[in-house]
Amino acid sequence: MIKDIIKGIFKDKFATIAFIVLIFLYLCLLFADVIAPYTKDFSDRNLSYVPPSPIFTIDENGKISKPYTYNYKREYDKDLMQTVFKLDRSHKYYLKFLARGEEYDFLGIIPMNRHIVTVDENGRLYLLGGDINGRDVFSRLLFGGRISMTIGFLALLVLFPIGLLYGGISGYFGGMTDILMMRFAEAVMSIPSFYLLIILAAILPANMTSTQRLILIVLILALIGWAGFARVVRGMVLSIKNSEFVQSAKMIGSSDLRIIIKEILPQTTSYVIVAMTLSVPGYILSESGLSFLGLGIQQPDASWGNMLKEAQEYTNILYRPWLLTPGFLIFVAVLSFNLIGDTIRDVLDPKSKVR
Repeated sequence: MIKDIIKGIFKDKFATIAFIVLIFLYLCLLFADVIAPYTKDFSDRNLSYVPPSPIFTIDENGKISKPYTYNYKREYDKDLMQTVFKLDRSHKYYLKFLARGEEYDFLGIIPMNRHIVTVDENGRLYLLGGDINGRDVFSRLLFGGRISMTIGFLALLVLFPIGLLYGGISGYFGGMTDILMMRFAEAVMSIPSFYLLIILAAILPANMTSTQRLILIVLILALIGWAGFARVVRGMVLSIKNSEFVQSAKMIGSSDLRIIIKEILPQTTSYVIVAMTLSVPGYILSESGLSFLGLGIQQPDASWGNMLKEAQEYTNILYRPWLLTPGFLIFVAVLSFNLIGDTIRDVLDPKSKVR
């Protein structure tokens, strides 16, 4: 099955591109500490909303040079009546590769200080500009993406076991058990999930850490989303439970729970794989939406949602477009997951493919 899925992905050029994009994103997030020029806690308040640093490879004499940049200096423009940034061309700051920089713990374990790209001492390298607190947007995109791109998989670890077992038991036993379990699942499905998330997030204690909020958001998303998944699994179990291999398992004395887990639920693997792939984008959007509203991951910790919050101001959209970068990455990630999910569905269920 895995080989068929991989072949199906690489036969579709859009799914192939989406797969490569996701692999690239997750590799960047895994090695964020090494790739990012600065740590997640770095800030320079004098460079609030600083534009992206230009990289030069041609010197003032028109000759090829090692990559370098200039620092920005703040000035007040009397004509515009606002603070502007201008390049201070009095001193060059050369880029350094795989050089020592700020110390960090790689994967939270290994002490390191090497960065793929950094700059000479006293230089500032803001590849995608800075935010209101003078923090490097590029570095924060990498660290914030770890939360935004993993929250969906964390929710699935809770949601799918519950949904599989609940739907399997309901469909296998049928009768009154099935009726009561499905009525409860339908009651859960009728809850307006996003509004519930807003209410629950709003009443959380203000002193909760972002890690605690992340765990709670994952649990909330999982406990809301399992019901719809369980209902579909239950329908599949109803069509499987009278099969010959199930009757054979009963005849040899297998317990009901063993039959459900070992014989019936593995037959739903195709649907589970497709459902998992198509569910992740929804959780990415849910976390981003909550953080955008200020109810999810809190500053100073980063997620793509709370980073995008700064871009809601009209002046920032016009004059600081680099703050929209998290929104673009959310769009790319969600689109990529959806393209791959559609392709996997076509591979595992050819009847669903629109000709």
